[in-house]
Amino acid sequence: MAEHTHDHEHDHSEHEHITLVDEKGSETLYEILLTIDGQEEYGRNYILLYPAGVPEDEDVELLAYAYVEDESGTEGNLEQIETDAEWDMIEEVFNTFMAEEEE
Repeated sequence: MAEHTHDHEHDHSEHEHITLVDEKGSETLYEILLTIDGQEEYGRNYILLYPAGVPEDEDVELLAYAYVEDESGTEGNLEQIETDAEWDMIEEVFNTFMAEEEE
């Protein structure tokens, strides 16, 4: 019998972190929950973030940003999401992701 493996876009054992700096200069560490490829539709990618170190059963406010890489592809900028179409797409991908997590 052949062994079957299934790869997800996420891996709970290896969380990626990002530090956001607010307008007052305070740094907050976030974990990347999900990355979404929106290149085809919107010409940019998106990330969903949640505060690092928060227990899984605690409600948290997710942050969503458009992620635009620089020309070298090694760094990028987070930009506000401006259109309802982008929000709808992100919400749809997030709901699918959550449904898969519950299985």
